[in-house]
Amino acid sequence: MAVDTVDPAEVAKFEAMAAEWWDPNGKFKPLHMLNPCRLDYICAQVAAEFGRDLAGPAPFEGLRILDIGCGGGLLSEPMARLGAEVTGADAAARNIPVAQAHARQSGLAIDYRHTTAEDLAAAGERFDVVLNMEVVEHVADPQAYLVACQELLKPGGLMVCSTLNRTAKSFAMAILGAEWVMRWLPKGTHDWAKFITPDELYALIGKAGLRPVDRKGMVFNPVAWRWSLSERDLSCNYVTASVKRPEF
Repeated sequence: MAVDTVDPAEVAKFEAMAAEWWDPNGKFKPLHMLNPCRLDYICAQVAAEFGRDLAGPAPFEGLRILDIGCGGGLLSEPMARLGAEVTGADAAARNIPVAQAHARQSGLAIDYRHTTAEDLAAAGERFDVVLNMEVVEHVADPQAYLVACQELLKPGGLMVCSTLNRTAKSFAMAILGAEWVMRWLPKGTHDWAKFITPDELYALIGKAGLRPVDRKGMVFNPVAWRWSLSERDLSCNYVTASVKRPEF
């Protein structure tokens, strides 16, 4: 029997903000700012794992990609434009019509569903790539959730997972800075105690049946006012790539 890892309180936070997903100056401004950095990493990892040429017209054609915690579709839409068959899933029901409406306006065919990783896995759904971005710190049981993500991958499939490190810097930036000072996010959006260190995440990923192959920091430069990838600085936001082990 699958474990239900959805945290209703966390879902309620994001349902309350659903209408603002595509407002670059709204409550999801931090994600809009972070998105180019996330996309750079995702595209590089998918291209490397599946031997795709990003200079081609539809480099991800033939790949089935799942965007867990898709929200309004900030990652689903670029993946569809790159040629992938995209499914976007979210436990917050109000996010789905927002994502569907924006996809229609953009002329994109994306399969958006109000569902969970566990329910998709139980239904036998399988994907080449699972995007698991800024979700693991919001679930009730990270280990069970990552097991469900592993089950959703085809053999040799790729999971890209990002989250927040549990450091003084992450508390200062994600909670004090983004929620209290800049007021980009409502107070209480993040719970610092649920942040996960890179070593903890690697251990959870390995135990779930995935083999970690890469991790990088995502670092904000307040002078250039942009995010970039870092080989060394994983002190706040970071992203990992892992592959499904053959025996699972």
